[in-house]
Amino acid sequence: MAGQASDYHRGDMQIAEQKSTFHLVMGMTKWGSLGTAALLLYLVLQFCTHTGFLGSAISAIVLLVLGTLLLREKPNAH
Repeated sequence: MAGQASDYHRGDMQIAEQKSTFHLVMGMTKWGSLGTAALLLYLVLQFCTHTGFLGSAISAIVLLVLGTLLLREKPNAH
C-alpha cells in the first residue's frame, strides 16, 4: 500500500473553512468561559456569603467588564 497517490499536497489546499471554524470555536470558548466565570462568581457570592444581591451583581458585572476589555480582539491580531 505504500506509495499510493494522494489528493493531499502540503500547502496547496484552501483552508478558509478550517480557519473560520477554529476562530469560531476559540471565540465561543473564550466568551463562554467568561460568562461562566461571572455567573459562578455571582452565585457563590449570593449564596455563600453575606454580600447580598447588589454586591454579588456588582462583582459579576465588574468581572464581565474587565474580562471583555482583556479578552477582546486586538486591532493588529490575526
